[in-house]
Amino acid sequence: MNFDKFRYEQAKKVQDAKKKQTTVETKEIKFRPKTEEHDLNFKIKHIKKFLSQKNKVKLTMRFRGREIVYCQTVGLEAMNKIASYLEDDAVILQPPTMEGRQMVMFVGPKS
Repeated sequence: MNFDKFRYEQAKKVQDAKKKQTTVETKEIKFRPKTEEHDLNFKIKHIKKFLSQKNKVKLTMRFRGREIVYCQTVGLEAMNKIASYLEDDAVILQPPTMEGRQMVMFVGPKS
């Protein structure tokens, strides 16, 4: 067998593997604890659109200044509210956790 032919066939196999793989992007939605109901519903609509495109979504709630006091009450309540809205369309990959001054939750599409 010719070595050049072998290299060519290996390159073709690699190309086919790349063609068949799917890439999953992570989209991010940011909001604050005082985000109003209408704005929250608008962002939830965007999250559902991202999930329908088979993307993961990172939900970030930013606490500024003295708002950090309410992270375990208002913040967690808002994240759980969003999770309940997304129950039909999403799977919670990572529950809400604090990362510095931000509360982060990851959701992914239901398969």
